[in-house]
Amino acid sequence: MQCPKCGTENPDEAQLCHSCSSVLTSTPAQAPALSVKTSGLAIASFVLGILGFCTFFITSIPAIILGIVGFVKIGKSGGKLKGKGFAIAGIVLALMIPILMIPILMHARQITHRLVCGTNMSLIGMALLVYTNDYDDFPTPSEWCDLLIKHAKVKPSTVKPSTLRCFGATEGPCNYAMNKNIEKLDAGRAPPDMVLLFETHPGWNQSGGPEILTTENHQGDGCNVLFIDSHVEFVKIKDLDDLRWKPE
Repeated sequence: MQCPKCGTENPDEAQLCHSCSSVLTSTPAQAPALSVKTSGLAIASFVLGILGFCTFFITSIPAIILGIVGFVKIGKSGGKLKGKGFAIAGIVLALMIPILMIPILMHARQITHRLVCGTNMSLIGMALLVYTNDYDDFPTPSEWCDLLIKHAKVKPSTVKPSTLRCFGATEGPCNYAMNKNIEKLDAGRAPPDMVLLFETHPGWNQSGGPEILTTENHQGDGCNVLFIDSHVEFVKIKDLDDLRWKPE
């Protein structure tokens, strides 16, 4: 034991310093430091919450459960566990990801509708091309649905009743209309960039022009258009006025 006055080392059991006779007082032993650990549940919640961005929030529910359990255990640990921040962050991330993903999923759904609708229109374009080659003329606009279906029965083609529906439309039986200006138009001399088929409201054998065109099947962003040269294009609403409806 060291004398606090002169610094002389004395035996542990000594009560007086043998050098300066000062009274020696023993220092109470310090309590061992409390071991504090970070909750594994809180960390797991945080990790699963982050992974929710990659797994389309599949891991969000486990992240919430582990976060809540971890938070409760930390509170009951008497200071032996820490990591409330990880638990809270995991829960918040798990709750936020579905909200953030909704617009992305909705946009992906719209793109899918456009693609399926465009594919249907391409199939109709192929059937129209076959019909035109067989009869040297376009189908009569006021009968085009019936004529394509009848022609498909005589000569099997890609046209089926389901092909005549836009995937983004809520009703049928057909969501497309033929440009009325192709009637009496020589198929071999029709301008390739002229509108042949376009999206419209539900009906059958519909024909007309821009007055019956609709963008409602694709949330007002635009619509698919089939041109005389058989290519299909999704035309945005700002470009619809530039479409060519007449041969002139």
